[in-house]
Amino acid sequence: MSKQKSGKESHAKPGQKPWSGRFEEGTERRFEQFSASIAFDSRLYAEDIECSLAHAEALARAGVISGAERKKIAAGLAQIRDEIRGGKFEWQVSLEDVHMNIEARLVELVGETGKKLHTGRSRNDQVATDLRLYSRARSDALRSAIHGLQSGLVDVAEREAGTVMPAFTHLQAAQPVSFGHHMLAWFEMLQRDDLRLLDLRKRINVLPLGSAAGAGTSYPLDRQHVAELLGFESVSGNSLDAVSDRDFAIESCFACAMIMMHLSRMCEEIVLWCSPQFGFVGLPDRFCTGSSMMPQKKNPDAAELIRGKSGRVYGDLMSLLTVMKAQPLAYNRDNQEDKEALFDAFDTALDCVHIMHGVTASLTVNRRRLQDVLAHGFTTATDLADYLVAQGVPFRDAHRIVGEAVRLAVKKGGGLDGLSRREMEALHPALSGDEAAAVLSPEHSLQTKSTWGGTAPEQVRKQIGLAREHLAQAGGERERD
Repeated sequence: MSKQKSGKESHAKPGQKPWSGRFEEGTERRFEQFSASIAFDSRLYAEDIECSLAHAEALARAGVISGAERKKIAAGLAQIRDEIRGGKFEWQVSLEDVHMNIEARLVELVGETGKKLHTGRSRNDQVATDLRLYSRARSDALRSAIHGLQSGLVDVAEREAGTVMPAFTHLQAAQPVSFGHHMLAWFEMLQRDDLRLLDLRKRINVLPLGSAAGAGTSYPLDRQHVAELLGFESVSGNSLDAVSDRDFAIESCFACAMIMMHLSRMCEEIVLWCSPQFGFVGLPDRFCTGSSMMPQKKNPDAAELIRGKSGRVYGDLMSLLTVMKAQPLAYNRDNQEDKEALFDAFDTALDCVHIMHGVTASLTVNRRRLQDVLAHGFTTATDLADYLVAQGVPFRDAHRIVGEAVRLAVKKGGGLDGLSRREMEALHPALSGDEAAAVLSPEHSLQTKSTWGGTAPEQVRKQIGLAREHLAQAGGERERD
């Protein structure tokens, strides 16, 4: 672990900070601790060094520093990167943030040349660039994790394409569907998350560096070249907006919040399905915990924790929206509060997606229990109404007739298949034959839902094929990036 210096350094004397020339006294100790961000923004060190290397090249190309000075700066930054990775870098609270800590160490290593690096830039455009580099990398990592989860869901869907389960509306058994079809519904949720992150990447990938404090710079820096060095697709068009814009961070938190909402919905179903009242699926011990008092308990804690962490990421989004809501242009120190929310949103979403992958891949399906619920849940009542429609009965009349059949079956304490032929004939003559009885089979119901995107196993397998094609294409895109 890297170390932080405080204590004596907290009473900073003029000259210790890059901006101290304007001030006659040092920073009050408690305020220095209060205002420092190094405790959390030190994780941006790699992005900050990458940003500085590109800026040093821009300065050299513009003739502001020599080629030899650029190489000296690059060597110093490389040493700093190694020190940080090795846990040997001494972070100083008195230097406030990651930018000033790295710059101070650079001056120690390369002398006066290090003082030239900050020419033509401000911490305003520097941190905005660092955050965009960070957000781009984390959103890419999140997309990769989503693809892994989706791949696991497709595997389960393929295995269970022909397994029949009840779909629910209002948490009441509704109609038979393929278990694989249900897994692909989760896939579709994540697909929208993936596309949302892909679209967001275009707005993240805009270079602010070169905007300086907010007015731009008088040095002839080639911003397009810097953008190419750092992998940005475009360059910001307004320096005031560039240093104060945090839309990309807010959108990142929103994308994470949407992912967490989808994961939470999945987890709610898993929690329900694992309960004895449902008994649809089982989870392995490695994703569950027991009770400190009740020996029989096996709690689906992985799913519950993911469901709970959705609120945490919602809070990150609201925090960042609130930080930005009343800021005048351009940069304000309020924006120091953007990082912890952004970091937490990405960290939490990534952890949850990875855990969810393990949970869903290890689900075991209790097919016998599913059949039992299907047999007693009137899930093929709509199929029976559709059968009457095929016999020429208007749908509204068919709906009423089958509703009466359900009411009669409930009174008798059984299912529709428990009604006698005489009872069915009394409701409508077309209901008394073998053909009508066959309609009550959940497997028959499944086979008939063969429209595109339907739950028929044939359609489910077609969607599985398309899903695998998409994931293969996404994997190829990641390799090219």
